[in-house]
Amino acid sequence: MSDRYDAVVVGGGPSGATAAHDLATQGYKVLLLDRQGRVKPCGGAVPPRLLQEFDVPESMLVNRVDTARILSPSGRSVDIPVGDGFVGMVDRGPFDEWLRTRAADAGAERVVGNFESIENAGTGRPRIRFREGGSRRGPVRTVEARMVIGADGALSQVARQAVPNSKKGRFVFAYHEIVRSPEGDSQSFGANRCDVYYRGDLSPDFYAWVFPHGDTTSIGTGTEQKGFDMRGAIDSLRQSTGLDGLETLKKEGAPIPLKALPRWENGRDVILAGDAAGVVAPSSGEGIFYAMTGGRLAALSVHEALETGDVRALKRARRRFLRTHGMVFTVLGVMQWFWYTTDSRRERFVRICQDRDVQELTFDGYMHKELVKAKPLAHARIFFKNIGHLTGLVPA
Repeated sequence: MSDRYDAVVVGGGPSGATAAHDLATQGYKVLLLDRQGRVKPCGGAVPPRLLQEFDVPESMLVNRVDTARILSPSGRSVDIPVGDGFVGMVDRGPFDEWLRTRAADAGAERVVGNFESIENAGTGRPRIRFREGGSRRGPVRTVEARMVIGADGALSQVARQAVPNSKKGRFVFAYHEIVRSPEGDSQSFGANRCDVYYRGDLSPDFYAWVFPHGDTTSIGTGTEQKGFDMRGAIDSLRQSTGLDGLETLKKEGAPIPLKALPRWENGRDVILAGDAAGVVAPSSGEGIFYAMTGGRLAALSVHEALETGDVRALKRARRRFLRTHGMVFTVLGVMQWFWYTTDSRRERFVRICQDRDVQELTFDGYMHKELVKAKPLAHARIFFKNIGHLTGLVPA
């Protein structure tokens, strides 16, 4: 192992592995540091656009979902067909490892270790201290970098140690149980259908889910409320759906950010990406596509800074991301703030989702990752329908 690198990437999830791959492909000397045994509850949904933009083979998909079923507190259900496309499902363990392997094949140096501290941040010669191996008692190593990319998750230590105002994020705590998938479809399970539950007893401010991954299924929930019994909620969901008798393979919990941080860099030699930067979509909690996009933009800014010597390039990653996705995040944030607060509003929200205009624009937006501008009349119709539901003129 060398002691000096052009870039050290802390965190080997989708954002960090993407950043390391992009920089290594351009010939930079890159160290990818990832700790062993990372835990990340994740539904695993990815749009086809991710496969295209990041050259991910379809063989990484464990399932192709063609329908989303949303369920209200009263039990009303609405099936929303994906249309001509699909929602891909990945298992984060194999998927993340494939991304790290690709980064290594491109020339990045992979190291398993636990990040401890960043020293001299802001000097142009930051030093990363970590412990090698899977143990927190492993040998200590210190390496120097021209640039550091913090992709170490929602409670990023790189961010807290080196980036101002990094404690201003909002978080949902997510918990899921991975179970052996049932044999055959039923009213409460579809092998090619994602089920999303909007019920206050399952989540007071987010949603619960049943997402099929082929041989396995993720059953989970999330909330910002401290003290909410998520394990009890999942027990209740599994019992009510008849999924309680399935073999439980794994239980995981972790925070997921729902607000982009006000700053993604320290102005000199550290930049954040993925969950560390807070780029998970409000309302839906979708993060893989946005994490990889953030990793790519962070790598682009690092490349520009190293190439020109102008460290102001680090600020461009956040601006570029929000220019493309900021409005979507704002709309989704408002939607979650309003519709996810009471069961009465959740009931109306599911009622709205019966509308064909809403269904088409929802999946158009999901597939293209931007607000659809090609259907202004549909947007107008949805606006007036929302007003009707908000005022109570339309029955729940």
